Amino acid sequence: MISLPAERMDQMLRRFDYVEAQMSQGPDAETYVKLASEYAELQEISGKIRALQSATAERADLDVMLAEPEMRALAEADIPAVEARIEALQAEIQILLLPRDAADAKNAILEIRAGTGGDEAAIFAGDLFRMYERYASGQGWRVELVSASEGDAGGYKEIIATVSGRGVFSKLKFESGVHRVQRVPATEASGRIHTSAATVAVLPEAEEIDIEIRNEDIRIDTMRASGAGGQHVNTTDSAVRITHIPSGIVVVQAEKSQHQNRARAMQILRARLFDAERSKAADERSEARRLQVGSGDRSERIRTYNFPQGRVTDHRINLTLYKLDRVMEGDLDELFDALIADHQSALLLSLGDG
Repeated sequence: MISLPAERMDQMLRRFDYVEAQMSQGPDAETYVKLASEYAELQEISGKIRALQSATAERADLDVMLAEPEMRALAEADIPAVEARIEALQAEIQILLLPRDAADAKNAILEIRAGTGGDEAAIFAGDLFRMYERYASGQGWRVELVSASEGDAGGYKEIIATVSGRGVFSKLKFESGVHRVQRVPATEASGRIHTSAATVAVLPEAEEIDIEIRNEDIRIDTMRASGAGGQHVNTTDSAVRITHIPSGIVVVQAEKSQHQNRARAMQILRARLFDAERSKAADERSEARRLQVGSGDRSERIRTYNFPQGRVTDHRINLTLYKLDRVMEGDLDELFDALIADHQSALLLSLGDG
């Protein structure tokens, strides 16, 4: 049997009941939204804890029945199923009680860039973006394009988007790294298989409260935006380049509205600085570094998409799936679930070692 912290479980039940009671009293809209968010976080584990309490009480009743000769056979028949239910609930609660990444509940900024492979790499970057877009749609998330630089033969040299919804970063955070594709490009007349790559970065969207950017630490330059023709091209200084002097991070936004460009650039800058702080903290905590699925380094090859064989392989957990067509259509649950399970197993082991 798994040993669970009874006091902590009791605290969570009391907090859940308190939040539920506060919501029923009709608080103002802002307070209600905060309460509803906490309620959603506590609802699953509270239900599991109450189910465990019920199953444990049922097991105690069966012990009483064992002492009664006429009920003993019935109790012995029921005990295995009740104990199996208790064991399953304990395992589920143990996972739910694991320390959570504070950024898991945040929205994300998704950045995809073509790597080695020329035009084919840009096309693959576009394929990856559509894959994530379809997955997001299935999750009920909202994807908003921030900026895009199209490839000469299709796809994107670079594309940046925000992804908003419940639990976005907790699902997408393991996607950062190099994604490699092996296939015959449409432009390849001889039918030779090419290997190309695209780099994915998933950053937790940071609020002003998460990261402070001082005015004296940034330099903002405006430039003339270039485009594909039209009377407004090169006539207004709409592009914005923000340089964060202490870190050297540079963000450029070149859409039509200078005001929107500045807001978007600051949004991306905040996310990159927040991500840099998180990475630095992880580096300083050797235990946390050991627990990561891969290093999270964007130079690390994390996954290969092999089209001739119809397979996708995640190299960090040695998982190969022969359903590449479905994966490219956004069927990512099996991959994501395996990555999350691997991360949780490593975390459980580390807590056991400690």
